[in-house]
Amino acid sequence: MSEMIKTRREGAIIEITLDRPKANAIDSRTSRLMGETFKKFRDDPDLRVAILKTAGDKFFCAGWDLKSAASGDLAVDDFGVGGFGGVQELRGLNKLVIACVNGITFGGGFELALSCDLIYASDHSTFALPEIRVGVMADAGTIKLPRRIPYHIAMELLVTGRHMNAAEAHRWGLVNEVLPKDKLEDRVWEVARLVAGGPPLVLAAIKETIREAETLSFQDAMNRVARRQLATVDTYRSSEDRIEGPRAFAEKRAPVWKGR
Repeated sequence: MSEMIKTRREGAIIEITLDRPKANAIDSRTSRLMGETFKKFRDDPDLRVAILKTAGDKFFCAGWDLKSAASGDLAVDDFGVGGFGGVQELRGLNKLVIACVNGITFGGGFELALSCDLIYASDHSTFALPEIRVGVMADAGTIKLPRRIPYHIAMELLVTGRHMNAAEAHRWGLVNEVLPKDKLEDRVWEVARLVAGGPPLVLAAIKETIREAETLSFQDAMNRVARRQLATVDTYRSSEDRIEGPRAFAEKRAPVWKGR
């Protein structure tokens, strides 16, 4: 797509690589390119899973490009479709996104990882929200982090800007797995292939249900699912795939998911 955003496809999986030396920091143009890339992923019926990774071994992503901002790139209201990094505010993204985190993950880079559904990290990765040190708030991090880890730990990270290593991130349940750098990508692709081989309509229903349930009581969320008031739930419950699963089990064969 560009020198900064590279993609490769394997079946129903797309790997999206941010390559912006030295720190993979994101300016407004890069964010817009990422948004267009994730939008194409969302709208392509043949794609089911995206892997988000970055180039290099030192930085996953340093977040917002402060040097670019200091030189005049202050287009904070023009990050493009999907908001900063193209994924954290992308409407209707009912497909799985896996973060393959290798290295320093700070500020908006941390928020970018938090916007993914699964996070796998190399053992030398570190995480931080250092925005407070330059007098700004980590908007998405302030909203998302206390929902992912204990309140007091999230608050500590937000108000001190301290660094958290991969082992601690895993201990708090922030990352799914910590691996040696040379095994990270293989593991991420293993998970991506597993998910891509599953029923896509159910995956979409899971993502929409989780997203909608964030602002509802348990019973209200259950009622919306039971009454098929979520579009993805209604689609999968009326689909051929819903019959295919039990039929394949009865016939002792692997199911063939058609996504319809």
